[in-house]
Amino acid sequence: MNLVKQTIYCILLAILVQGCKDTVFEKKAKKNRSNLAYAMLPPDEDLPKLSPEYRAQKHKEIETFFDANFGTSFENISFLVAKNGQIIYEKYEGYANKEQNELITANTPLHIASVTKVFTASAILKLIDAKKIGLDDNFKKYFPQFPYDDVTIRTLLNHRSGLKKYNYFCDDAAIWGRTKQLTNNDLLQVIYTKNIPKEYKADTHFSYNNTNYALLALLIEKVTGMKYKEAMKKIIFEPLEMNNTYVFDENSSENLMTPSYKGNYRKFGVDFLDHVYGDKNIYSTPRDLLKFDNARNASHFLSTALLKEMYKGYSYESKGIKNYGLGIRMREWETGQKLYYHNGWWHGNTSSYITMPKEHAVIIALSNKFNRKTYQLKKLSVLFGDYPFTLHDSIVKEE
Repeated sequence: MNLVKQTIYCILLAILVQGCKDTVFEKKAKKNRSNLAYAMLPPDEDLPKLSPEYRAQKHKEIETFFDANFGTSFENISFLVAKNGQIIYEKYEGYANKEQNELITANTPLHIASVTKVFTASAILKLIDAKKIGLDDNFKKYFPQFPYDDVTIRTLLNHRSGLKKYNYFCDDAAIWGRTKQLTNNDLLQVIYTKNIPKEYKADTHFSYNNTNYALLALLIEKVTGMKYKEAMKKIIFEPLEMNNTYVFDENSSENLMTPSYKGNYRKFGVDFLDHVYGDKNIYSTPRDLLKFDNARNASHFLSTALLKEMYKGYSYESKGIKNYGLGIRMREWETGQKLYYHNGWWHGNTSSYITMPKEHAVIIALSNKFNRKTYQLKKLSVLFGDYPFTLHDSIVKEE
């Protein structure tokens, strides 16, 4: 009888302990869950822990590369390398605000420039996966006054829309001019009313174009009923606890802007394009971008079919290894190996986001003092996979 009681007691205790564990897990999940069905969520499971020996070896290799290539000449940088969601190496140097002698730290949001496009594309793809919009829907379906019939969501995402670059025509005083701030809605009205011709028929070739992503930001607003700033907060930033990340728009105080500088520390001022978002204007940190990368590489990020569409190249009119998917750049080699990344450049801000889903590794670099060396960090991919770079290649210019 005592044995029966003891067995029952052990079973009840196990159920109670498991119940407590489940409650803790549920609370954690609830904390990270948005009330939006299309929100990005953190990974469900942790990847294997890196061994101390592996971390030490990679840390040494990364530090050697960093010091040899940048050293004291690269004065402003936020830099991070991680694998399996675990930081191997990070470095924060230089001034967030030189005039106020404010240094860059791990919590300093810097302008990520065109890496913003990866965020805009991620939100659009989540809306597609949730059946709120269709990948091959015409943009005109959502904005009936839009004058072009051949522009689809896909061709905006992969830069095959054929639209003109807004920064090339809005500086014309007859169209808009450089003396007043341009917003996304202003841009849409310009397209509606100024008879801006297209550069080419949609889906005939690739042309990297900020107009595409400024329009995609407006689509996010149309579908969600929220301003882009709020939508990104609800879809991505809050669920992933990206606490040092935000969007700068026409309603934001200029005090939010971390200054950017030329190579001689001459400060960039605000110009007439600084209020346009979606193509740029997210401020973030490497640690927050790591959280974003972890979520993008989680198994529940997108359906298998849509993920395949995101990671395939769309532009083969010209022979070469460079291509573009849905909101992500790529290098494609004849071996079948692919490297996914996105760079950014706005005023003095340069950025690089290199994501390696297969290896569960990521390399992130942000700078608010202009320097093309930011773009060379993809060479570090050789430390994690079979990529045709060497750590000692000469510097090649790239944006």
